[in-house]
Amino acid sequence: MITSFFKMLRNEFSGYSVALLGRDFAAGVTVAAVALPLALAFGVGCGADAAAGLITAIIAGLVMSLLSGASFQISGPTGAMTAVLALIVARYGIQGVFIVCFLAGIILLLLGLFKLGKLISLIPSPVIAGFTSGIAIIIALGQIDALFGTVSSGHTAITRLLSYFELGFHVNFASLGVGLLVMAIMIFWPKKLAQKAPSSLVAIVVATAVSEFFALDTAVVGAIPRTLFPESRLSFSAVEWISFVDFLSPAFTVATLGMIESLLCGASASQMVEGSSFDADQELVAQGVGNILIPFFGGVPATAAIARTSVAIKSGCVTRLTGVFHALGLLASMFLLSDVMSRLPLSALAGVLMMTAWRMNDWVAIKKLFNSKFKSAIVSFVATMVCTVIFDLTVAIVIGIELAIIFFVAKAVAIDVNLSKVTNDRLTSSEANVESKHNNAYVIYVTGVLFFSNVSVFKEKISLPDDVSEVIFSLRGVPVIDFVGAQTFIDEVNRLRAKDIKVFVCGAQPRVKATLERCDVYSTVPERCFFWSVDKALLDQ
Repeated sequence: MITSFFKMLRNEFSGYSVALLGRDFAAGVTVAAVALPLALAFGVGCGADAAAGLITAIIAGLVMSLLSGASFQISGPTGAMTAVLALIVARYGIQGVFIVCFLAGIILLLLGLFKLGKLISLIPSPVIAGFTSGIAIIIALGQIDALFGTVSSGHTAITRLLSYFELGFHVNFASLGVGLLVMAIMIFWPKKLAQKAPSSLVAIVVATAVSEFFALDTAVVGAIPRTLFPESRLSFSAVEWISFVDFLSPAFTVATLGMIESLLCGASASQMVEGSSFDADQELVAQGVGNILIPFFGGVPATAAIARTSVAIKSGCVTRLTGVFHALGLLASMFLLSDVMSRLPLSALAGVLMMTAWRMNDWVAIKKLFNSKFKSAIVSFVATMVCTVIFDLTVAIVIGIELAIIFFVAKAVAIDVNLSKVTNDRLTSSEANVESKHNNAYVIYVTGVLFFSNVSVFKEKISLPDDVSEVIFSLRGVPVIDFVGAQTFIDEVNRLRAKDIKVFVCGAQPRVKATLERCDVYSTVPERCFFWSVDKALLDQ
């Protein structure tokens, strides 16, 4: 893996020049402008603080970009991770988040070292779309307090929503106005201008200016420390090792989300860059190392982010130095703009997260999913979305995958049996009397897996006229047969032969024929009665 990584770097920096360095620097500055308001919003949104989000983006940009499995990946805090972390913060506090981040990093590192990046292919797209939409709902519900200036209680999005019935819902119209202003700017900001001035950054600046000018009574971010080593960071001395096992489940949830987001981002972005390559296992190593280090600086779990990655690509990034420059730009912002950022209204950041939640949904894919009217895919999508909101990501994905497997198996094991009477016009042979040679002969075409679950259907569908004299079973459409299916088939053959009906078998695939042989089929149907095709059976008898 190390050899492969350095080979990737040599190819990436082959022919690198000052001009290309300039392109990377310009792209990095552009990405930093996009990442700044998102990092602040995601830090606050997960229950930590703005500084935690900013530090996460800086460390992720430096470490994960350098070790990434592609030249274009930009990592940092994301909306999806924010939704998961909010629950962890509520239950375990910020030190719990640091421990979970550290453990998730170890899990991701091991997944990469054991080359398990292909696991992402086991998750069906309706399940991915479902948990993405579920996370978007959690993010939106989690921002109600900041957006409306009200107060709730509870660990989950649902319990906080229900707590309003007990605590009351008191609206701070100044906060709501600022949040709606941010959302309106992000919605109507021209796409042409967004390439140079990101809508989220413009919205935050305008909202802060309005709030300061009119001295609005809104909650603000608060002081942002000018250091990468804040007081609140991972400290093993503060860990209660007796309860360490409690952090394993959320760590697996964070690691699962990190793997899914990062690998999907890499796969999607690689299609945007002509001639690019993406090493999924190396990306997992990068995510693992990054998340192991981040909590020691007071940051929260990070993943590759498709929004920032796509901005980097569209801004002309050439190498992974774009991610490094983006991190250095954020670091400069921490030292130069901390006073300004401390005055940002929380409702403005809530507005950014609300729009992020809306845009997280792949509306084109969701529309296509429902328009296709595939009930199994729709049920998998809805079930995963609901379970993500009610339970957590891991449970939702497991349930979604199990549903997808059940639906697939239900379709895969369906068996079809069709009967066709033998006539002259079915053959292109010179023998015109084939019908007279095979008087009242029928071909039974069997399609599908024949096993214990559908043998009753198989028997029910074999309905033959009383005057039938010959039956040819065409098994070409049977890919697999188990012991029960083979025994049932032989029993049906014995039933037909008891009525003095001739029986032939055609097109049995090697695996199917081997199973029939192990069940002693030749004692019922001699080997000479097996043919490769129906036509061959008719002409050779």
